[in-house]
Amino acid sequence: MDSQSLLHDRAVGAYLGMAVGDALGATVEFMTPAEIASVHGVHDRIVGGGWLKLRPGAVTDDTEMALALGDSILAHDDVVPAAVAQAFSDWMCSKPVDIGNTVRRGIVHYRHSGEPHVPYHEQGAGNGACMRSLPVALATLGEPDQRIRRAVLDQAHVTHHNTLSDDGSLFVVKLTQAALSGTSRQVLGALIDQFQSRLPAFRYHGRQQHPSGFIVDTLVAVFQAFIAGGSFEAALIDVVNRGGDADTTGAILGMIAGAHYGRQGIPIRWLNVLDSDVAQRCERQAGALLALSAAANHPLMRGQVS
Repeated sequence: MDSQSLLHDRAVGAYLGMAVGDALGATVEFMTPAEIASVHGVHDRIVGGGWLKLRPGAVTDDTEMALALGDSILAHDDVVPAAVAQAFSDWMCSKPVDIGNTVRRGIVHYRHSGEPHVPYHEQGAGNGACMRSLPVALATLGEPDQRIRRAVLDQAHVTHHNTLSDDGSLFVVKLTQAALSGTSRQVLGALIDQFQSRLPAFRYHGRQQHPSGFIVDTLVAVFQAFIAGGSFEAALIDVVNRGGDADTTGAILGMIAGAHYGRQGIPIRWLNVLDSDVAQRCERQAGALLALSAAANHPLMRGQVS
């Protein structure tokens, strides 16, 4: 596979990986590791159910919000805050199966005020902005750091405006972009180490079990599982069996690991169960968003990404 095809494969892998991680993790969301072991043994099949009573292969707000964000970016060839806020508002009108409290407050703020960004909030360090950030990673691949930062924060601040949330979301986008570009797992691990050295709040303090929706808890679990796992499958099974906010840890792990291992690295048994409409939207958006990026429009890449 040539470099152009590899990039496209990794972009599709990131999107499908996010959706697969969401669908696998949703079954055990809010359960403890002991409860998961008692009910499922090792949870490694996409079977639906869980507290949301999902059908097998269905996804939650993690994937749905990423797709809504992706549609907005594609409609405007950029992250336009008011357009993103409207896309999220339209999504909420569709009566989604789940919606986080911070996300709901941000959308309601936009509806009442017309302002697409929420004020800074000390208690706003949830994982809801990070979980949906993949479209930004694809659309800004190869762009200058300042442009990437603006795009990340413009979409994040529609619902989440907090330093920890900002830092976590921005790093996940940059880490995913490094994986898309073919960076080795060893070097990705070194980037995680550097991030934790720069921001000690994200350092490990033992194995992160039952991670909450707090961005630090979420990313510590994701980083640990990604570094320990030698494959997409191993890393994803590890993180969702930690329980807690497992659909979101699964989605974020899935986007990073999918970008690293590519579509070919995702077990076919999971892809076969994933909701077919969701899978098709993910594949279409992956190619379309990548085509917007500076990486796709490099002379060596132009015409190779679709």
